[in-house]
Amino acid sequence: MRFPPRLGHLATRSVMVAKLAPTYAASHEIDDEEAVTRLERAVHGALLEDLLAASWDALLGTTSRLDEEGLVEKVAQALKNRPQRPGRVAQTTAGWSAFLVRVDLDLGIASDAARRLLETDEGRKRSAAGLAEVGKFLAGELTRK
Repeated sequence: MRFPPRLGHLATRSVMVAKLAPTYAASHEIDDEEAVTRLERAVHGALLEDLLAASWDALLGTTSRLDEEGLVEKVAQALKNRPQRPGRVAQTTAGWSAFLVRVDLDLGIASDAARRLLETDEGRKRSAAGLAEVGKFLAGELTRK
């Protein structure tokens, strides 16, 4: 597994959606409820696994003082009182844009041109870079008190 099982139990789908919804809403100029509805449909299966793995990679890169168990405990403590607290709105960059296009593709609301773009080598690179950037953002949100 690409991340500890306990991380998946702490950073559930609904927690990830709550952290991503404000940025999704701002980037698409929709209300928060619509953003949550869309993300709940999109964030599952492979995308959820990829988000958890990217978050875990970012968490591992942020500290040398804590071991894996300590990092998971840090996430547990941060999410203990308010796991559904919305995330901050992230600055939309090229990486975030690529991630958001991937979400829209999963939802079936992106254009065929966007799909073809992400299927190119450059598109796959940008999508991977975007996932890493979103993972870094989520790592910060999952450990924010």
